Amino acid sequence: MLVLFGIFFTLLILGTPIAFALFGSSIMYMVINDLPVQMAAARLVSGPDSFPLLAIAFFVLAGSIMNSAGITKRIFAFAEHLVGHFTGGLGHANVLASIIFSGMSGSAAADVGGLGAIELQAMKEAGYEEDFSLAVTGGSSIIGPIIPPSIPAVVFGVASGVSIGRLFVAGIVPGLLMALGMSCLIYFQCKRKTDYQKLERASFKTIARSFKESFFPLMTPVIIMGGIIGGIFTPTEAAIIAVFYALILGFAYKSITVKDLPHFLKETLNTTIGILFIIASATLFAWVLTISQFPQSFTTAFLGFVTSKWMALILINILLLIVGCFMETTPAQMILVPILLPIVVSLGVDPVHFGIIMILNLMIGLMTPPLGLVLFVLSSVSKVSIEKLSKAVLPYILVIGIVLLIITFTPQIVLFLPNMVYG
Repeated sequence: MLVLFGIFFTLLILGTPIAFALFGSSIMYMVINDLPVQMAAARLVSGPDSFPLLAIAFFVLAGSIMNSAGITKRIFAFAEHLVGHFTGGLGHANVLASIIFSGMSGSAAADVGGLGAIELQAMKEAGYEEDFSLAVTGGSSIIGPIIPPSIPAVVFGVASGVSIGRLFVAGIVPGLLMALGMSCLIYFQCKRKTDYQKLERASFKTIARSFKESFFPLMTPVIIMGGIIGGIFTPTEAAIIAVFYALILGFAYKSITVKDLPHFLKETLNTTIGILFIIASATLFAWVLTISQFPQSFTTAFLGFVTSKWMALILINILLLIVGCFMETTPAQMILVPILLPIVVSLGVDPVHFGIIMILNLMIGLMTPPLGLVLFVLSSVSKVSIEKLSKAVLPYILVIGIVLLIITFTPQIVLFLPNMVYG
């Protein structure tokens, strides 16, 4: 194990991509321990060979189409008319638009890369400080992977065998709690900012017109979750339907053409192939851990040291927060789920509850250096340094941290909806 983890972390320090670090350390371990290296090929293939993982590609494609089809503009306009008159109005509109868009893409990167550009431009024109606008946009994008559909929930479901539908439904209340916490923070941050433009309260007629213009995009999450909860289709089939629905809207609004389809497919492949290669390498790495009986040894040692469920959850939260700062979400899930899930289940923690805890922990990592994906996307969009962004998003990380503590120690908040829907 020292050899395996030593090689893995050495490769990471040298700047090796995470997928190659996982693959290289696994192969070296097999060579050193005289294991047949040809077995690695079977493990690499078995990782991505999963029907639920198709949902990742289709949700990424749906998000790409919607960002290019003008759908995000309609969503933000509706959110702006609805809550723009409150103190910090465009900040609240930013959060509300992210809630709506999260019901379509399930990706923080899709949110901040597509919807975020529109939000930042609107807030800049309204006189909002750049740091504040970037922090709100980054914080609200984290809601995307929590509220269904959620790409990290799909990965967790595949790695753990837990129902993806239950995970989707379980993320609704935590996601809304995050949005509420961020809105409260925005209100208090903007209360004394008299130079921020405060929009006039939109008339009922204006709101109705905006709702009419954005009605069909707003129906996307209703169709996706309604079909899953109603048992009409699986989460993977829901992702495919989301793509067709996005295409119908794009062609109906005349904002995309047939010539744009290769671009959407290329963009989706660039994202999806990277994710699947990471999953393949992480599957091999997890298999090496399994044959070395590391999960069993770790579980025995951990349970010998910690017998309290709540103390175990505190320690695991700390571990996941640290891991999230240095490792991407997908490999972290594929490696840690087989190790940590048996521990929490043996202590009486519901796997769905633990899934939401893990996802939220790792989402915080998207906003923290040195590997925070959201920080890098925001930096590329705004040309603001990572250091400055890290300081700006700190209050939103604290808000998400409070929500994390609440859902950790109050599992009913996470579980009552999936239990009500699925029994």
